[in-house]
Amino acid sequence: MAKALLGYVGGSDPRLLAEMRRLQQRVQDLESELVRIQSENDALTAAAAQHGESLLDSIDIDVPKAEPALT
Repeated sequence: MAKALLGYVGGSDPRLLAEMRRLQQRVQDLESELVRIQSENDALTAAAAQHGESLLDSIDIDVPKAEPALT
């Protein structure tokens, strides 16, 4: 049954194996990047909490007040 699913009888296709190895390496690279970004995010969150203000409060932007719409 497995041979029928693969579509041929014989050994594994070297191109398929190379692509599988490439994709596995890419997944490992992405997982490492995710761990790095999560650590960086945790450090930034801790630094913001240590200063006693949220990141949004530290942004000083003059936003004009909304005016009522004419009816």
